Amino acid sequence: MKKIILLSILLMPLAGFAQESRQDVSISADALSMPQTNGNGVQETATITGGGIISYRYMLTPHSALEANYSFAQNSQRYYTSTLANGRILTRNEEITGAYVYNMNFKQFIPFAEAGIGGMIFTPLAQAGTNQLNSRQNTNVGVLLGLGVAYELSPSWDVRMEYREFFTRAPNFNITGFKTNAYTLINMPAIGIAYHF
Repeated sequence: MKKIILLSILLMPLAGFAQESRQDVSISADALSMPQTNGNGVQETATITGGGIISYRYMLTPHSALEANYSFAQNSQRYYTSTLANGRILTRNEEITGAYVYNMNFKQFIPFAEAGIGGMIFTPLAQAGTNQLNSRQNTNVGVLLGLGVAYELSPSWDVRMEYREFFTRAPNFNITGFKTNAYTLINMPAIGIAYHF
């Protein structure tokens, strides 16, 4: 009896390796760009910048997963109106989203699509890049859409490339003169690595 118990204890770690990974975490570098937005006599533009994304994915089935994302980037938002030639706000952009992910397996290639909802937090930074010191943080709810492909390096690691978009209302930083009342599509192509466990 003691031998059976001892053998069971020794084989337990091996049984864990035989099971398929149901979770993964990934870290990616991304680029963030926003198109020009116009409305109410206001023109808004933003600089293109780099950032990062951290994601956690839980597999419900071999093809379906739930994902939580946090991304971070910093850029400059510029506003032009009939009375203001160049309103600049240095901005920290933070994405917090949840998404449903559908993927397929083709040997080592795993294409996937995702859709979800969440918020984009636009925080003005009181630094040299900001000339509108009365600006305040905006948290705008929106929709996340994405397409990508993962390339499996091993059962525990893969490389991911994806194109993500976040559709939300353009930020105005609670400045009445900056309200375009328009929506914007934030583009976030990314590449990174994921660890499965």
